[in-house]
Amino acid sequence: MAVDLSKLIIREKISLKELSGKTVAIDAYNVLYQFLSIIRQPDGTPLKDSKGRVTSHLSGLFYRSIDLIQSGITPIYVFDGIPSKLKMKTIEARTKRRDEAYSAWLEAKAQGAFEAARTYAQESTRVDKTIVSSAKHLLDLMGIPQLTSTGEGEAQASYMCREGLVDAAASQDYDTLLFGAPVIIRNLTLSGRRKLPKKNVYVDVEPERVILEETLKALGVSRQQLIWIGIMLGNDFNDGIKGIGPKTALKIVKEAKSLKEVEAMVEEKFKVSFQTDVSEVEELFNNPDVKRIDRQELEKMKGLKPDTEGIKRMMCDDYEFSEGRITKFAEILAKNRDSSRQEGISKWF
Repeated sequence: MAVDLSKLIIREKISLKELSGKTVAIDAYNVLYQFLSIIRQPDGTPLKDSKGRVTSHLSGLFYRSIDLIQSGITPIYVFDGIPSKLKMKTIEARTKRRDEAYSAWLEAKAQGAFEAARTYAQESTRVDKTIVSSAKHLLDLMGIPQLTSTGEGEAQASYMCREGLVDAAASQDYDTLLFGAPVIIRNLTLSGRRKLPKKNVYVDVEPERVILEETLKALGVSRQQLIWIGIMLGNDFNDGIKGIGPKTALKIVKEAKSLKEVEAMVEEKFKVSFQTDVSEVEELFNNPDVKRIDRQELEKMKGLKPDTEGIKRMMCDDYEFSEGRITKFAEILAKNRDSSRQEGISKWF
């Protein structure tokens, strides 16, 4: 599970217009899960072609990326590389939950309980090698930069932001802050009107900007202490401590001078120890495995041009999307790839 810092961080709502002229490194797996979860039929079935191949992610990636480019934003999609050994327990737990949700989805669908079926279907979402390879291929055809990290995608995006290679890192996960991204954007590819899970309620989801330094200043802690908070609350690399919420974690880190002291205080007050060597977790957040790139390499990636004919062959001839609509937006992409912001196409997404 990603760390939940929602009750501690300082965030502000922004518009896509405010990001015009900015380059943003996007946690690719994060957005693929979003598209696969959201773009579904009423009973939870994802979009598929006649061969049974899932196409929800391609639809989301194509139209939303063009929307960002129309808004003057240069997206760079960052894919996960080899996961840390510390993450294996989280991956196994997620796989089990998704398998259980998939079984519940089939049962609910068979009973005609479509509202519950859609919820279970979203919870069963998984990203496999086929989905990743097709997403990468589409991005290449669109001339949109993409790279694969040697480690975690959000760590890679954070590194690129820290090095000044991009203006912000985009992810729903607050782990990105623990990896040290100075600026993160949430809801970048999720904005719009959305239905709340398990409720017949719709809300307007808007992009949010979180500036790490502002949050640290407001909390009166260092980034190192924020990492300790993340360790106590639980994250992708270690389970948190039951009974410790954000306020308690904040109080503990303000009293402790080291992670060892945090461990000692947790053991004394809650009579429990961490099940993971949290010094390894701390080291992972401080020195993650990332792909080192320089500005010259990045600028070369940003100079890629879209292949409109290639897009049509893939999306229309292969995956059976509507030729008229794909052609229209492929031409928009080609026209505006390097242009300044023009009227967005959010209404089409």
